[in-house]
Amino acid sequence: MRLHCFLDAVFRVSRARARQLPLARSALGRTLALVSLSSVAAALLVARGLEPPPVGPYDAIVVAGCRVLPDGSPSRALARRAELALDLYHQGHAPRVVFTGGIGRFGPSEASVAAAHAVARGLPEESVVLEERSTSTRENAQYAARILGADARVLVVTDAYHVFRARRVFAQWFAGAEAAGVPPAEEALVHALPRELFAVLIYGVRGDLRGRR
Repeated sequence: MRLHCFLDAVFRVSRARARQLPLARSALGRTLALVSLSSVAAALLVARGLEPPPVGPYDAIVVAGCRVLPDGSPSRALARRAELALDLYHQGHAPRVVFTGGIGRFGPSEASVAAAHAVARGLPEESVVLEERSTSTRENAQYAARILGADARVLVVTDAYHVFRARRVFAQWFAGAEAAGVPPAEEALVHALPRELFAVLIYGVRGDLRGRR
């Protein structure tokens, strides 16, 4: 069963069970149901995101942007994404790597910081493409498509918990889109997973998780 179908089914079952509880226990029951649902959904997001991507070839590897630290160095998540992209490049998945992400709270751009990290570890500069305007997953895809063209096939690199959403968002802008996930840092899970679950909900409501535009 597809993940989004599973989540929808769990939501419906949890809501139905909560409604059957006596009034005095309904609030607690609904809270427990939501906590249980969130835990299951989070585990599924990470597990599915760590599955190997389909074999290419792809026209490009696209690295989703992530936070830059105050000193201008890549956050742990951004560094891991750049390193996985480098590994996939050396494995022959694609001839170029598009680094996405504009300037967030700290500069320089997420794209340039990730690219520099990968180049310092062996990625040829001639294979690097920068997209330095985007500030969201949707813009990562939209602006990368302007560079590569809508007919391109891309392999998106991001954190494992972000693979589900990233793959579907990029599929709206490209002829083919798959994603590869890096294991998230344990300290990031407390904040990142709840935020990602909320983002999946918002993107789903907006229709950003459907098929190609």
